[in-house]
Amino acid sequence: MSVSSPASVSGAPSASPASAATAAPAEAELLDFVRRTAADAELIASLPLDPEGRTWVRLAGPGGSEAWLIGWPPGTGTGWHDHAESVGAFVTAAGVLTENALAARLPTDGWKTLELTDGVDRKRRLPTGKGRAFGRHHVHEVLNESPDRHAVSVHAYYPPLPRIRRYSRNGQTLRLEQVERPEDWQ
Repeated sequence: MSVSSPASVSGAPSASPASAATAAPAEAELLDFVRRTAADAELIASLPLDPEGRTWVRLAGPGGSEAWLIGWPPGTGTGWHDHAESVGAFVTAAGVLTENALAARLPTDGWKTLELTDGVDRKRRLPTGKGRAFGRHHVHEVLNESPDRHAVSVHAYYPPLPRIRRYSRNGQTLRLEQVERPEDWQ
């Protein structure tokens, strides 16, 4: 699987100087940003797509947030993960993505394996223009289940991602596998 190196896009939508000096962006503000950015057809079309692996470009997010434009080849996904202390939002800009999430509050640290209870699984189909915001410690996986079509999405996180925790899942057992820091993906 190949993955392109991230690059910054200076022409991407960003917060005004006045709004950058105010309070941290809330989930709703991040969702508004990713919706507006996903509607920018020229920006979405500028993302190089790789048939083998996800590609991404870093964008200027509002109020000091971290934002990304991501291309998803058919059949790719993130695996189970969370964004630690960051809140976030994402919107599908092209194609269809699926989000599998856990509707459960997990301990933040100090565990390796958890047994999940019945009824915690949530599945959302997110076609072009649809997305969602989420709070801290939200555990999910995002997938492009299409057999033949790329998907593109826009994501924003605040504060900028301090770490991503990656999990494996076997039935109702969730296991912490790896903790990634920004230097691992930038």
